[in-house]
Amino acid sequence: MCGIVGVLGNHEVAPILVESLKRLEYRGYDSAGIATINGDGRLERRRAVGKLVNLSDLLVHDPLQGKAGIGHTRWATHGAPTTDNAHPHRAGRVSVVHNGIIENFRELREELAADGIEFATETDTETVALLASHHLDRGLSPAEAVAETLKRLDGAFALCFLFDGENDLMIAARKGSPLAIGHGDGQMFVGSDAIALAPMTDRITYLEEGDWAVITRQGAEIFDKQGRLANRPVKRVKMDFARIEKDGHKHFMAKEIAQQPTVAGEVLNAYVRDGEIAMDLGFDFADIDRLSIVACGTAFYAGLTAKYWFERYARLPVDIDVASEFRYREAPFAPRTVGVFVSQSGETADTLAALRYATGKADRTVALINVPESSIARESDVAVEIHAGIEVSVASTKAFTGQLTTFAIMALKAAHERGHMDDTELATRLAELRQLPGLMSHALTIDGAVAKVARKLALARDVLFLGRGQMFPLALEGALKLKEISYIHAEGYASGELKHGPIALVDKETPTVVMAPRDGLFDKTVSNMQEVMARGGRVLLVSDAKKGDRAAEGAWETLTLPHAPELVQPIVYAVPAQLIAYHTAIAKGTDVDQPRNLAKSVTVE
Repeated sequence: MCGIVGVLGNHEVAPILVESLKRLEYRGYDSAGIATINGDGRLERRRAVGKLVNLSDLLVHDPLQGKAGIGHTRWATHGAPTTDNAHPHRAGRVSVVHNGIIENFRELREELAADGIEFATETDTETVALLASHHLDRGLSPAEAVAETLKRLDGAFALCFLFDGENDLMIAARKGSPLAIGHGDGQMFVGSDAIALAPMTDRITYLEEGDWAVITRQGAEIFDKQGRLANRPVKRVKMDFARIEKDGHKHFMAKEIAQQPTVAGEVLNAYVRDGEIAMDLGFDFADIDRLSIVACGTAFYAGLTAKYWFERYARLPVDIDVASEFRYREAPFAPRTVGVFVSQSGETADTLAALRYATGKADRTVALINVPESSIARESDVAVEIHAGIEVSVASTKAFTGQLTTFAIMALKAAHERGHMDDTELATRLAELRQLPGLMSHALTIDGAVAKVARKLALARDVLFLGRGQMFPLALEGALKLKEISYIHAEGYASGELKHGPIALVDKETPTVVMAPRDGLFDKTVSNMQEVMARGGRVLLVSDAKKGDRAAEGAWETLTLPHAPELVQPIVYAVPAQLIAYHTAIAKGTDVDQPRNLAKSVTVE
């Protein structure tokens, strides 16, 4: 969620910190700040509300010196987005940046207040700085003060500390929120993820749950949650993974929508070779009786689509849960059940907690992730990469279709291993999947038509999305995308549910987007569409039915897609769902890549 960067460098660190924070803007934020140790060995800091350009402007007029520093982009949790509440926080000789939530901060504040210590902010993070400062005042060293502070903290956190008079020291810690250490030549770095550190180093150590590290320019000593010295491996990250450029597109979202045919091809190349599925999960689907898929947001809708595939083609029952509900209802696992946990970042807090709950209860745990070194990937029995590459825009696009493509291959593998699909049918289905890059490229050609329709949609206050069967999750995803970036209220429904309530919302002011490929349920979907139009509703039909087709008669607008095999239709139809949201947001003038109140990776509850 928030972004953290720390540098023990050989050059002036303020511009390096700001540039690194820019690489973390995609995570979402509403204020930013940096702190450095100046030439006199004293802590100084600058903070600003809003975009990073405001911090940059401040630093032009009021610069910071020093070759050691920490920086932060904050997404407000405790306390409004104000300068006082912005990170880094400062107490005495300590400055700290924090991602996460300290759940017991109120109790800690009461203890500190009883000792006469005063507070200057509304945040939970200030408590961390004050507690560490309190231990320093008692004569403890910085490392001892942090160790004592960490013992008192409940909740999730990634922390990076800087100390007055300590030009060659940073201390970092993680519990529940990701944090990485970068290794340079006579320099050391800390970041929320490798992206922030990419221009400076490709040698990364990922802190594990409960780790804390004492860092100098010569290296890092890492301790586990029991305080024992723990050597963690240094890994090299691919530099192309860390590239964040728009490549001529106006927004990252536009770039990432356009990359989807390539992503589909990457997934197919990774898992389909010589006409056979090459996906090693460490188990045979014939040996399991049930899947339990757990995810949040867009990843949940990918899992819901996969449920249709697994049940239809593999005859394998699937439970699908929102991670934040699953983790608290203490769901039982039947014997021979595999848990599948879906997360683009691999750091989603609720999904990670659900995985930890399932470990030891499910027969096996499988992670469907985009970041191979993420917490969910490391803690699962097997990690399956979706090969989407770095996704910057908050609204997920190519990661969603990467998840769908990977799930489709997995479902075919299950069908074959369980004896519900012979070699001939498997070859046919794999050939259908091979059409995906071309079909998605064709779908992208409706971009101009979508832009025209979107100018009309942008005037609506409410929009309904309808879909049947495997298109129902696409209706949910289309509504979510529109809400996320255009701020128009939108709801997705199964078409058959129209008469069970949503039809009461239909009027000439409320457009209805109907996802209706020519599949076995097409005629029923068209009947639902006619019910909307009979009540004065305006229908935007997304289909392979052309204008002039009887099924499209009376539609307000029609977006025509190429005919696609039924298996891949949800993946192809994701493209217009995304384009509708994107162009509507453009028409409304909203921030497409960083919509208000949202973060890319939700690493706290």
